[in-house]
Amino acid sequence: MERSAKDRSRLIAGNEREYGERYAQLTFPTASTAQRALARRTELLQALAGRVAVGYGGTKLDCNGLSPGCRICAEGGWSCLFITGRCNCRCFYCPTAQTENDLPTTNTVDFRTPADYVGYLERFGFSGASISGGEPLLSPKRSLAYVRAVKKHFGARMHVWLYTNGTLANDELLRRFRDAGLDEIRFDIGATDYHLDKLRQAAGVIPTVTVEIPAIPEDHQRLKDKLVEMRDAGVAHLNLHQMRLTPYNFEHLVSRGYTFLHGEKVTVLESELTALELLRFGLDRNIGLPVNYCSFVFKNRYQGRAARLRNGRFIMKGYETLTENGYIRSLTLLGSPEAVTRQMEAFTRQAVDKDLWSKGSSRGKLLIHPRLWGMIDWNDFSLLVGYSSTRQLASMSYRNPFVSVPVNAGKAVIIERARAVADFELRGEDCESYGKFFLIDGKRPEKRDKFTLWAELLRFEKGLQGLQDYF
Repeated sequence: MERSAKDRSRLIAGNEREYGERYAQLTFPTASTAQRALARRTELLQALAGRVAVGYGGTKLDCNGLSPGCRICAEGGWSCLFITGRCNCRCFYCPTAQTENDLPTTNTVDFRTPADYVGYLERFGFSGASISGGEPLLSPKRSLAYVRAVKKHFGARMHVWLYTNGTLANDELLRRFRDAGLDEIRFDIGATDYHLDKLRQAAGVIPTVTVEIPAIPEDHQRLKDKLVEMRDAGVAHLNLHQMRLTPYNFEHLVSRGYTFLHGEKVTVLESELTALELLRFGLDRNIGLPVNYCSFVFKNRYQGRAARLRNGRFIMKGYETLTENGYIRSLTLLGSPEAVTRQMEAFTRQAVDKDLWSKGSSRGKLLIHPRLWGMIDWNDFSLLVGYSSTRQLASMSYRNPFVSVPVNAGKAVIIERARAVADFELRGEDCESYGKFFLIDGKRPEKRDKFTLWAELLRFEKGLQGLQDYF
């Protein structure tokens, strides 16, 4: 199901706010440009049909031959630790300045010691961890200490990989990371003009060698020419990212004449088409190097979903549930005080677990768990559907409900929840349809089924499917 007109307007307004006066400098597709680009994307996807595995709601391909780390990320088990904020390269596509020697951080929470981070990985149930930056090899002792501590504690239960531009890699350092237990190393060869010498040093030392780069449109032909060389150099996987605009790289990307796309963040249209072209080229030539197109919508939807699912279980109430898309769902019956009283008496007579329902903030409200759906007389009630999102914080903001989750004796992580959207009030047949679509049958509503309402609810219940819209 495509985005509703309301949702598109919301995204456009958000993009305008992010860039302010500079927004006018961005070139977005006209209706005819978008139509041609969509036709080209459709042609590429049809050429790939039956030859690649398309997964995660149609947002990631090829899912055959994903690196171990990518598979863990896709399944929601990945933690990324930014070991430092400094980098010694200045790539035009980099989203941030990379000039600060920050503490090791993930999700705004810093981990001053490897033991703190190990406790965090254990408490939140991760199965993969990566060391990123900045450039981690600018802080080799720190990076090694965290890799060593994680692998010592978890062993084979935790796949650990490291991102690097490779400029500081050498034989001795690579061996030290191997001995610390590093499972995978990922090179951004875009930072080194696509040179592969440091990558060749790593091949045969680190178990898995991956190249992870943005799909740069003007380097399209050069990347085609590099596929065989990468394979022969020992690269096991090629990850291509969709380029994303940020306030930091704004001038660099605008000066290149790209066509930008609206979305949760502004992305580059030509970057997606370049990635799909390279994926098809590799298959057509039978090169044998697995290519993974990691679209922005995959990262935004599925990494965000994983974080919400991970956090939500710590703060949700007994009558609440987590949606497939990771939002805390609250169902509130709205009716007369007499109807609410009758319903509570019915729950009591049938010995319904008291954790599955709760009296609301007024006499005409009753919060229920979805398991009680079949016990409700919908002639007496309308339905209020609420969605909350969660995030991790280093300390309390005191603006929203929160819980403190200890990860070891000296470290805790704050999980805060906040309303993700204004509550939806459903009446009559819409109540029954909501239960059918999202609680009972689990089938996605069709466009004819009150498209605007269900498209809005789908964002929070199941998430959107497919690659991003072009507008």
